[in-house]
Parts: sequence; structure tokens; C-alpha cells
Amino acid sequence: MAESGTRPDEPERFPRQGSMSSKQDLIQWENASLETCTILSCLGYGPEIIQARRDAYREFGKQWTAKRNEKQTCIITGSKGEGLSNFLESDIDEIIVLNRVICLEDDVNSIAFPAEITVLRSLSRRSYHGHCRLILERRGTTIIREVNDAFCDDGYGRKLLSSDLFVNNWSKVAMGEGMVQHERAGPSIPTTVLGYLHNDTVHALPYYCPSILSKWAARPRHWPPPEAVQRVVSLGAVLTPVGFKASEYQHVEWRVCFNAGEIELISNLNDTQTKLYVLLKMIKNDVLHPRKKEVSSYTLKNIVLWMAENNPQASFHKKSILQWLHEALDALRVALITLELPYYMIPERNLMATSGLDGEQQRTWISTITDMLNEGPKMILRLPKIRKALIAHPEPFRWYSGRRIELELLQLMRMNRVEFCMDENEEFDYTDAIWQALKRRTDEVITDVGVRMIMEGSRVINADDICARIMM
Repeated sequence: MAESGTRPDEPERFPRQGSMSSKQDLIQWENASLETCTILSCLGYGPEIIQARRDAYREFGKQWTAKRNEKQTCIITGSKGEGLSNFLESDIDEIIVLNRVICLEDDVNSIAFPAEITVLRSLSRRSYHGHCRLILERRGTTIIREVNDAFCDDGYGRKLLSSDLFVNNWSKVAMGEGMVQHERAGPSIPTTVLGYLHNDTVHALPYYCPSILSKWAARPRHWPPPEAVQRVVSLGAVLTPVGFKASEYQHVEWRVCFNAGEIELISNLNDTQTKLYVLLKMIKNDVLHPRKKEVSSYTLKNIVLWMAENNPQASFHKKSILQWLHEALDALRVALITLELPYYMIPERNLMATSGLDGEQQRTWISTITDMLNEGPKMILRLPKIRKALIAHPEPFRWYSGRRIELELLQLMRMNRVEFCMDENEEFDYTDAIWQALKRRTDEVITDVGVRMIMEGSRVINADDICARIMM
């Protein structure tokens, strides 16, 4: 928050950091914060491994895109793309952007786009903020079936692209060998590969919306720096096939998303802000236990982004992380009470508008968060991963942490080597020297961990089980 007061577009729920009641309290908060930051790094949330994950998933997307001659672009999003989850900790969220289609804001001229590109015009005036409908302006000379078969009549002789039909068309596409498709989940098509790798795939359309991005870029802010703001603007937006839940026209509505830009924003958070986001996600998963994403990681991400924008970067440091966690939880509590939380990229869109939160759950969460706020720095003990790390002996904890991080780095390298070793017929070259070296070192690390576990009394001897436990 600026020194002069609250800006009209600045949510009052994100105040500057408050002061402790006494010097002793401050020291207690700072010591607990330092220890928490150290533990989070050991658990796999240090800057080096986070950057390694981001680089690996970005490279995976580039390889996937290159194999399809740039007709589609793969972006790994969510916690994987942000580098904030271990290898098997969560699903892989991927967005497949169709590059033979372009969606344009009202005032953008379509004449500059080549004839093979299908041009759609967005109509947002009758939709909720951050959503729109798509009218066909020009059919391209090449148009894929999944798009072509998703058009419907709007009742006035114009062709609307139905988001509902679009997702259904993609759900009918044949799966590759070893892939199992599950029931559609909103705009995504969930699949499982090899029985344990879970993917959520969303097909999306590129959206050229200079007015939305210029409005976002023009906001006065502490963060991100100007060069990062320009990178976010250059990355643009996409439209994902999901409408506003409360709209009777949601089957033909699309949602504006800035996935690539948000990955850039998360990568510009400093170490303390990144770990603050990790702690909030742990609280969501291990304390709140949402049933139907009434509070999601996306909700928490927006709280962190607002706090980063409205406060000086220098105030986010290792000694202050638990004080900022206190502020963030208070912001979440206010959002639960008011059912209001502005979307960071388009503040007019309220992320809590269709949360589906019932009264009993709302009261329970507000009470739980209030209790955590009253506990002070001890609230961190509610998180199982943190609590177990605190009571573990330092030497074995660090030993296992080192092996876990090495094993994850090996898995990330193997993931990208798969694409390199696969030919056009999906045949894999197991004789590749780099693949064999990665496999050999992986087996060595798992063996080392298994031997130590047996020496410490564990009955887990299966190598796959040991690997899965470490990677979760």
C-alpha cells in the first residue's frame, strides 16, 4: 500500500505489515520465520530447485511445440510451471494453444492476419468481467475439426463458437498408448499416463487484448519491475473454454486467462514471497481441505500478487515471512467473510463470486483462520510437513532432503530426454547414452535411500515405492 493511502483500485484487505506488540514478540516471530524458511528450502522449495523445475517444464513445452511445427503451443501452468511442487506432488496442468486461430478485442483490426488464420471477435459487453463470447469474423483456409464443429448459431445469423462443444470435441480425440482419459472437469480433460502421472489438459485460443493489458500495466505499483511488466504484456492472453458459472449462456462463454504472464509474475517474486505462497498452499491442503475448490491455489496466488504489488519489496525478507503469512491469512479471512476478492489482472472480476461456499463451511473456515491468527508463529505447527521437519533429527533430515532433490533433478532431466529419444512413430531409443546414465544414477540414489531406510527399521523395500514416496 502506498504511503499516501489506499488507491481506488487497491483492495483495502492488503495493508502494509503491522508492528509487533513488543521487542520480545518481534524476536520470536523473526526466529520462527528464519527456521521456517530453512525448512522450506530443505523440503524442496529453495530457489535453485524451483528454478530447475521451471526450466525443465518450459523446455518440455518447447519440445512438445516444436514436434507439432508450431501449430499448437504447449504451456505447462499451475504449480508445475511455477516450479512450486515436487515431481509427483500434484497434477501437471497444461494449456494447448491453437495457433491457427486468433481472437480479437472489439477495436483491433483483423486485416494484418494471414488468410489461413481463423479470426474470431470477442463480445464482452453482455458477459461477466473477464469473460466473453466469440463471433466468427473470418474462417481461415485451414481450420481444424475441433474448432469447425464447435460453431453454433446465435439466433441472428452469426456463428458463435461454443466453449461447451469445443471441449466435448477435444474429449473425443483418440488417446496415445498408455494414456487413460477421465471424465471432463470444466474446461480440462484429465488423463493418466503410465498409471501414475496425472495431467489436466485445457485447449485454448490466443487472445489479442491490448486494452486489458495496457490498463493492468498502467497501475502504479511497487512490483513487478517495469521490464517484467513489459514481458507480461508481450506474453498476451488466451481464452479458455469455460463460462461464468452464474450465467445462463455459460456454454458459449470463454474466460480470459494470462497463464504465461502469471508464470512470469511468479518467477519475479523474491524467495520470501515465493515461500509465502507455498505456505498458503500447504494451509489450503492440510488445514482447510476444500472439497470442490471453494478456495483454490489460484485464490491464494492472487492474494500474494496483490500483496507484492502494494508493498515495498524490501519488507519481504526471511525474518518477516510469518508476519506476512499472518497478513495473508487475514486477507483470506476477509475474502471469506465478504465473498469478494478481485482478480489481479482484471480487478473487476470477483474470484469469490461463484466459489460455491456454503454457510457452514464458510463459518468453519473463518473460525479456523481466526484461531490460527491468534496462535501467532505457532500456527506453523498445524502444517504436517513443517511439524515433522521440526521434530526430525537434523542430520538424517538433511541427508534425505539432499537425495530427494537430486532424485527430482534426475527425474526432470529424464522427462525431457523422453521427447528427445522419441521418433516420429513414438518409438523410444533406450540405447541413448544420456538416458542410460540418468537411469543408472537414479537407481543408485534409490538404492542408497532404500539401504538407509532398512537400517533405520523401515519395511519398504520396493524401489518404485521408495521413489514414489520421495517424489510426493
